Amino acid sequence: MTQTFTAARHWQQSYDARVPADIDPDAWPSVVTMAQDAMQRYAHHTAFRCFKHSLSYADVDRQSCAFAAYLQHNGVQRGDRIAVMLPNIPAFPVAMFGILRAGAAQVNVNPTYTSQELLHQLNDAGVQTIVIIASALPTLEAILIGTTIRKVIVVNLCDTLAGAVAGGAMDIQSSMQLTRFIDALREGCTLHLTPVNLTGDDLLFLQYTGGTTGPSKGAALSHRNLIANIMQARAFLPDMFDTDGDNVVVTALPLFHVFALTINLLICFSVGVENWLIPDARNSDDLVDTLIGARPTLLTGVNTLYAALVRHPRISEVDFSRLRLAIGGGAAVLPATSAQWKHITGQEILEGYGLSETSAILCLNVMGRSKFSAAVGLPLPSTDIVLLKDDDQPAALGEAGEICAKGPQIMSGYWQKPTANANAFTTEGYFRTGDIGIFTADGLLKIVDRKKDLIIVSGFNVYPNEVEVVVASCTGVSECAVIGRPDERSGESVCLYVVKVANTTLDETMLIQYCRAHLAAYKVPREVLFLEALPKSTVGKILRRDLRALAISGASTETSSDS
Repeated sequence: MTQTFTAARHWQQSYDARVPADIDPDAWPSVVTMAQDAMQRYAHHTAFRCFKHSLSYADVDRQSCAFAAYLQHNGVQRGDRIAVMLPNIPAFPVAMFGILRAGAAQVNVNPTYTSQELLHQLNDAGVQTIVIIASALPTLEAILIGTTIRKVIVVNLCDTLAGAVAGGAMDIQSSMQLTRFIDALREGCTLHLTPVNLTGDDLLFLQYTGGTTGPSKGAALSHRNLIANIMQARAFLPDMFDTDGDNVVVTALPLFHVFALTINLLICFSVGVENWLIPDARNSDDLVDTLIGARPTLLTGVNTLYAALVRHPRISEVDFSRLRLAIGGGAAVLPATSAQWKHITGQEILEGYGLSETSAILCLNVMGRSKFSAAVGLPLPSTDIVLLKDDDQPAALGEAGEICAKGPQIMSGYWQKPTANANAFTTEGYFRTGDIGIFTADGLLKIVDRKKDLIIVSGFNVYPNEVEVVVASCTGVSECAVIGRPDERSGESVCLYVVKVANTTLDETMLIQYCRAHLAAYKVPREVLFLEALPKSTVGKILRRDLRALAISGASTETSSDS
């Protein structure tokens, strides 16, 4: 017999007095009506900056309308899926709002995908039209014959009607029939757009997961899902988003990822924020230059991005006096990184938590807290979270369990994956995140680890994040990651990978001694391996699965004390 349980929302006792218990997920009928409202309200405000060019909200309105008209006149109908394979450039929001205004849904694609990764995603989503950056055309061309693609719209870095002249012409060598994005905009300006009466139930995005447990799956996110998350974030952060000040956000995280897509693009657009786009956040010099010029009030990032910034030799040139909020997510923000960030900016990193399947945000910390919480915060309004043990019974307060969530921001399911959907939700309709968490007495949720990353040493649970927090606080450690290795004696042992700070004398013996002073014996790494760099995803998340593959392959790593 299945037990019925209901989240008590004990975390709401820690809400700011202005934060409501619930929000209206139907505040706008669709994301399109939300965007059009912002385009009219903030028409003369700057919407996006990139490559020393800018687009106003009125420019985005005009150009996205033109692209929508072009798509409609080329056979795109309500519910069609259109892939967007672009970096953070102005064409991304113009294309996105155009796709949505035409009544279609957007499939967000990583521009650095391999041909096989792209082939799976395009065919799984049934995509017939793709908007693609010119540099990724060879990837598409290699597998085009095996896809359902009928139309390829190619984008140059500066392709908007405002920046096209400065962007220059493209010299494209391709056997494919291509339409230039800038030509589509120009043609669309002469065409009539037929408004589509979208509702909250219409498909908005197919947001593909990382595929850590097999081929990636498309989280089907509706207009209502994203409207709900926009309203939840705005209600939870009134000092950030319900102000009349001139807000500026710097977007370094890729917009094809749900974190930046929701927070940096949709939430910020809804309240008239000026958005400085970073096409390549790996170029830390360009990122710092942008921060100097933007003087942002809001910044989002993952731990690795913040860690790179605090180490940058020119970070002191950035004026952070206007910064009111720095949000961290995607992976655990380490206390050492937050402490360094606060020393430089005066602001803590506000950690949050969410997944592609939850439209991004499930939990956030409260703005203005004086100390880093080492937690991912409180569940947002209209969000219910229960922690379930292995027998699917609720965990007691302070006891670890799988984080299972229900709320208007959570997907209806994976695209055309009935078996996966049956496994992804409890019988009560809670989405199983696969993350292990603990609630504190005041309602803060702490992530212990991913289920799949749990290391069991002689029957004792070792959570990699706990070991990584300790190691990261050791002088001489730049980055670190922990995985489990098979061990005949203990079942598994802890294996530590470390990237050292340049010119440090840190070695394996010193690290193990440090860990022994701060961790129980069974948590101390049995192996310490030094690398030049840790494998990361496109948003900067350290990929433990790649480290496991490295360990299995026995690839050579530098382990001497001279490394």
